[in-house]
Amino acid sequence: MALRFSLDAQRTEAAAGAAVAGAALLGFALANSPEAHRYFTLIGMDFTVRIGAFSETMSRGAWIRHGLMALYFFVIGLELKQEVLRGELSSPRRLALPALAALGGMVVPILLCLALTWRGGGSDGAWPVAAANDGVIALAVLSLVGRGLPQSLKVFLQAMTVAGQLAVSVLIALLYTGQIHTWPLAGAALALMGLIALSEWKDAPFLFRSLGYLLLWGFVLKSGIDTALAGLAAALTVPGTGRRPGHEAALRNYLRTLKPYVDFAVLPLFALTAAGIPVAGAPLWAAAPLALTTALVLGKPAGVIAATFIAIRMGLARRPTGASWLELWGLAALAGSPLVIGLFLSGLAFPPPDPGASGSTLAVMAAATVSAGVGALALGASAAQRRRLRPEIDEAA
Repeated sequence: MALRFSLDAQRTEAAAGAAVAGAALLGFALANSPEAHRYFTLIGMDFTVRIGAFSETMSRGAWIRHGLMALYFFVIGLELKQEVLRGELSSPRRLALPALAALGGMVVPILLCLALTWRGGGSDGAWPVAAANDGVIALAVLSLVGRGLPQSLKVFLQAMTVAGQLAVSVLIALLYTGQIHTWPLAGAALALMGLIALSEWKDAPFLFRSLGYLLLWGFVLKSGIDTALAGLAAALTVPGTGRRPGHEAALRNYLRTLKPYVDFAVLPLFALTAAGIPVAGAPLWAAAPLALTTALVLGKPAGVIAATFIAIRMGLARRPTGASWLELWGLAALAGSPLVIGLFLSGLAFPPPDPGASGSTLAVMAAATVSAGVGALALGASAAQRRRLRPEIDEAA
């Protein structure tokens, strides 16, 4: 049964962001406390899953990373499909602005990170982390300070986030696919084909679809491909419409049911384990951590606002209804706070015990803190100005 919340959507988003941020800070504190050995023992303890011929042994942290986070990418895929069917990505006119903004928010920080770490004909491996994009912290901040701001800002942020997460998924597939194992890959292809065929059965029982998703995930895990792609691919096979008028589509049903669990259980658990990096003796002031922080705090908002300005000036898209350039800049600043995907990519770029893991993790957390603060100040100031100019706004809202 789905979790039921009495809070409104804005408070729920704020609570979800607070839960993730709090879990990340707790994990970081535990990893650098006298209780660090107990923390690492707990998340490093091996756990084996056997179902028939399937058998896999991983640490608890790895199960969260490869198992539960696949569910997060499944929800991302559901949100992407919903946006394509009925949201801001449903037409070229609507698609242009969030897609270009997301692209700018990836390309500019990557180039800046490469430029700052370029030496001796090579570059540090931190640059993919600069491409991170998620809206967990950004939506939380917007919910906290955005009373009185145009609703179009939230719509734009959500669409830009979904478009950026799709691009990150492609990046993961290109950069972090290990040695491919042919037979599991063939099994994953067959499972995906089965799910595509099952999508024609609009009202198929949940059990049938679940078995298909588990098969796809299991084969992808064994194939050497990151399981994030399994979650994304599975979501795209979920029917977006019901067979009978008025009958809730599986896509909306899954999204409504799963998102609370992902926001308040999966993501905090992941943040708790991914942010637990010891920093004693780590080269925190080396070029890579500083470059990554700079790329996220400065490069990402610069890329977002530049792409947004160019798209609007060239007539490719319209500015979000009622939004000022100050508010768009504040929203762009929030783009530098991709805590979840930043930690996820950091773990891929610098798998422990790689010495770069501590610097990269701390850079992501520092950038999220600074970017959230700057974005909150800009958006909060604009919201306060709007309330002064419109005293009829209900102060209790």
